[in-house]
Amino acid sequence: MNALKHTAAGWLAAARPAVLVEVAAVRGSAPREAGTRMLVSARGVAGTIGGGHLELEAIRLARELLDRPGALPLARDYALGPSLGQCCGGAVRLRYAALDAGELARWPDEVALFHLQLHGAGHVGRAIARLLATLPCRVQWIDEREEEFPSDWAEWPAHIERVCVDAVEAEVDAAPPGGFFLVMTHSHDLDLRLVEAVLRRGDFSYCGLIGSKTKRARFLHRLEERGVAPDAIARLTCPIGVPGITGKAPEVLAVAVVAQLLQAAGG
Repeated sequence: MNALKHTAAGWLAAARPAVLVEVAAVRGSAPREAGTRMLVSARGVAGTIGGGHLELEAIRLARELLDRPGALPLARDYALGPSLGQCCGGAVRLRYAALDAGELARWPDEVALFHLQLHGAGHVGRAIARLLATLPCRVQWIDEREEEFPSDWAEWPAHIERVCVDAVEAEVDAAPPGGFFLVMTHSHDLDLRLVEAVLRRGDFSYCGLIGSKTKRARFLHRLEERGVAPDAIARLTCPIGVPGITGKAPEVLAVAVVAQLLQAAGG
C-alpha cells in the first residue's frame, strides 16, 4: 500500500468525510498522469494532482461536494490553458468520489520501484526512511536496537517494515534477488560484515555504504583480504549519494541518497 492510500485508509477508519479526486484521463501536456489521486477533507488535503490553478479548483469543488454527497461521483473536464491559464496546454478529466470502502478497494497499489534493506536506524537512516515513506517502494528497516526506531511507528505506512533482530547479517540472505541494500549501522565491523554478505550474494542491484573515500579504501582492502571477488567489490557504492548534493546534515544526505536509489531503479 502506498503512502497516500495508507492515509486514505486512516481517514476512512476515523470516519473522516473526504472526497477522492482522481485524474481519470489526460490529453496532451498535463501536470500529472492518469491515475493520480488526491484526498480533500473540510480542513485538509493529502496528495497532489499537480498543483497550480487546476488543483485549487479541484480542492474548491471537492469541498463544495462534501456538502452535496448526492452529487457524487462526478466527472469534470478542464482545458488547462484556455480555462485555467496553466502553461501546459493539455486537458484533463477529474473524477470526484466520496472516500468509502468501495473507492479504497478499487485503488490499486503502486508497483514498488525497488526492494530495499536499510541497515541502520541512526540519524541518517531515520532521515532516509522518512523520505522513503512517501515513495512506492518496499523497505525492510533493520537494526539491533529497538529504541532507535521512531516512537510514532503506528503512523508509518505499511511498506516500511521494521525489523529488530540480533543476527542482522542473516536478513541479507533472506532478501529477494535484485534487491537494494544500504548499510549505515553504528559499527564499522558490522558494516563490513553486512557489505561482505551482500557482495558475496552477487545478485543485488545496488549496494551502498555510508562513509568517506578513506572508509571505502579501507573496506576494499579488507574485502580483498577476505577473498571477495573483484568484480563484486567494484559494484560497491561508497560514498553514497548523487554528486552535486553536498552537506553533512542527515536530511541533505538523505535527499542525495534517495535520488541515487531512484536513479539506480530507473537505470
